Amino acid sequence: MRLHRFHGGLQLEGRKEAATAKPILALQLPPTLAVSMLQHAGAAAEPCVAVGDVVRRAQRIGTAIGHGTHVHAPAAGRIEAIEQRPVPEKTGHSAAHVVIAVNPKMQDDNFLPPLDARLASVDRLRERLRESGVVDLGGATFATEMKVSAPCTTLVLNGVECEPWIACDDALLRERADEVVLGGLLLARITVAERILLAIEDSMIVALDASRAAITRHGEGRIELVVVPTIYPQGGERQLVEVLTSLQVPFAGLPCDIGILVHNVATAAAAWRAVVLGEPLMSRMVTVTGPGIRQPCTIEAAIGTPIAFLVERADGYAEHPERLLLGGPMTGTAIASDQISIGKMHNCVLVLDRNNVADKQPEMPCIRCGNCASACPARLQPQQLFQYLQAGNLDRAGSDGLHACIECGICDVVCPSHIPLTKSFQQGKHRIAVNAMQSDRAQAARQRYEARGQRLQRESDQRAELELARRTALSAPDAVATALARARAKREAGKGGKAE
Repeated sequence: MRLHRFHGGLQLEGRKEAATAKPILALQLPPTLAVSMLQHAGAAAEPCVAVGDVVRRAQRIGTAIGHGTHVHAPAAGRIEAIEQRPVPEKTGHSAAHVVIAVNPKMQDDNFLPPLDARLASVDRLRERLRESGVVDLGGATFATEMKVSAPCTTLVLNGVECEPWIACDDALLRERADEVVLGGLLLARITVAERILLAIEDSMIVALDASRAAITRHGEGRIELVVVPTIYPQGGERQLVEVLTSLQVPFAGLPCDIGILVHNVATAAAAWRAVVLGEPLMSRMVTVTGPGIRQPCTIEAAIGTPIAFLVERADGYAEHPERLLLGGPMTGTAIASDQISIGKMHNCVLVLDRNNVADKQPEMPCIRCGNCASACPARLQPQQLFQYLQAGNLDRAGSDGLHACIECGICDVVCPSHIPLTKSFQQGKHRIAVNAMQSDRAQAARQRYEARGQRLQRESDQRAELELARRTALSAPDAVATALARARAKREAGKGGKAE
């Protein structure tokens, strides 16, 4: 298959060997789980349990709202608390967390009835994905049931894990390639895809061999394995689509607009387990790695597991841990505490030591070198966007493609002036979103005010019409004669009574 090249990108040192040197560590449960109700795109789920309730493993504890997804208990136990806790990806935001005191002696699971992936109706398969809380495990966490609602001609299974240190998809493909392949066939049936491409990086040698064998066993000649070069951020769905097909996803569109659907390999495996085993999404692969970890590894972690428990399973912190990240070094979120719980969107816990945290360099003026534009995979002009944002010209930044920024961090790496471009773009997007929300609120308030004025005017006009009608009726000749006759009759009646 002929591959193509996306614009920009960087070749980065992988640093994945330590995390894939040994098999995936099996799921073990901490004493307590704190399961967030917001671990998907859209609105937070609504807790459907109460403090003191006893829940079974796989029981629903959060009900989806809108385009969100259901949330399930990763273990049996008692609901200890329902409390607001911070959401690390959204600074200043919090969400309800259901805290479960795990009871390892309870063995009663609440799995859904298994379905035949080949015979069940497509509608039933979509409903099962919704029931099971399956989301995109590549990072965006869109509800899979919603994502597969549009038909496509080409289904891409994304095993391109190009960010340094992260190796959870690599580990999954090494050990559970069968689930990925079977899940790909399932998703292709739902989306009526005619073509299935499994894309894996050329540096993932063991995963490639395991995937070839799985395709031979189950692929039915329908899945094509595509080996792509290791270039960051080739794992982004827009970049991967361009590499595989030469097609560019429209600026304000999605891959499905050009007949392509991209799913992470872990999503395919989770979809297969939800349908064939009846298992809701309650755990995920997490790479625990970095020079600040004694024994880097990949762990199958229950959703809601504290980071501290995962670090302990990796033999604890090494000497002089300096920075804790959720995610990779390019796109991860720095966090201040290891008591934060793992969610469906978290694929890596990265601990850096002093030697791997660069000293903060002073920001200098832009020298217009163009390095950021040359490396930008979204074909933007980061230096120009930065100037618009600095000048407060949000409209121009938006019209020049600010929302197309994938926040990959490449512009920060190549900038000789050490300008925090990515942070500026994140803040700019937030400001635009806030302004749009305030504008919508102002528009709604104006509409309410105008509607109230119109209602009051209508009521005033109606009262005036009634008063005019009453006065007109009273001043008419017949009305006057009738009123005089009624008054005369009343007087006559009064005189007659006195005479008696």
